[in-house]
Amino acid sequence: MTNPLKTLSGEGVAVWLDDISRERLRSGNLAELIEKYSVVGVTSNPTIFEKALKEGDAYDDQLRDLARRGVSVEEAVRAITGYDIRWAADVLRPTYESTGRVDGRVSLEVDPRLARDTERTVAEARALWWLVDRPNLMIKIPATEEGLPAITRALAEGISVNVTLIFSLDRYRDVMDAYLAGLEKAAENGHDLSRIQSVASFFVSRVDAEVDRRLGEIGTDRAAELRGRAAIANARLAYQAYEEVFGSERWKTLQAAGATPQRPLWASTGVKDPAYDDTRYVTEIVAPGTVNTMPEATLLATADHGRIAGDTVRGGYDRARADLDALGEVGVDYDDVVRRLEDEGVEKFEKSWESLLGGVSEQLGAVS
Repeated sequence: MTNPLKTLSGEGVAVWLDDISRERLRSGNLAELIEKYSVVGVTSNPTIFEKALKEGDAYDDQLRDLARRGVSVEEAVRAITGYDIRWAADVLRPTYESTGRVDGRVSLEVDPRLARDTERTVAEARALWWLVDRPNLMIKIPATEEGLPAITRALAEGISVNVTLIFSLDRYRDVMDAYLAGLEKAAENGHDLSRIQSVASFFVSRVDAEVDRRLGEIGTDRAAELRGRAAIANARLAYQAYEEVFGSERWKTLQAAGATPQRPLWASTGVKDPAYDDTRYVTEIVAPGTVNTMPEATLLATADHGRIAGDTVRGGYDRARADLDALGEVGVDYDDVVRRLEDEGVEKFEKSWESLLGGVSEQLGAVS
């Protein structure tokens, strides 16, 4: 029998896990996923940490020590999340070395409440880079307008960055420009460009969820025909933009200086509509030089019955453009969709962060 995840990796798609927890680390589960399921990276976000802290007793000892020290809730959260990310980075360190420092990466997000504040985002990125102190770390910075200059400045200081919450094609081009500008400044600052890595997290399933909702409100037969097409079309056109930017003369100059491309990372790849195949956001956006970060359920579904049929992106650009054009023709405003999704994405992560702070505060009080 073929191993779909191994086949996917062979097509040039790095398999990352979109989850982390202390229990997953101490049980050896992450190491098992690396060994048996081709996992070569990990991403995290406030929602993931909020869920992890509610389950089991893995954090009790650290929470007790933090309570005895009387630290603030914010400091406690950073101590807890930093510990998990550092541990995961150590588990993935052999992968980091064996892939020439490309994979074996673990991402930690800046406080999402800073998403609209450039200066504080940069300060937070520096602090987290120092806190975890692992070369295979990536700092997650949201691709808001205010986040773009923060991305460039972090990269210019030699900090590897996972750019998150990308929904629109125009914003994705801005992100790639911020990456190139950051590398150019990093070179001026004397940094080794080969040690700076970045991924651009282009969100997928949330696009279909929002567009399908609007198509349902329109209610015509033509609108119904377009359900489930937006997210994959959007991702495929993002890859087309990636090929253009990383085939440019500007990029070739940086590449000659040792830089590596900022890989597109397909995020939000868990299927939200049960009517759709549960592996569609894996199998339908297979292209070389990409990353797919999957929730565990999607990872296991792909391992069980995913059908990897080679590159499913290149060659589909005309159809993708036609699908997005057709959405406009029936009344779905693409610009309004992606703007709403970005605003909602920031808001959801802010709420998760506040909930995480509240949960930690409650647990600190319970063990003190």
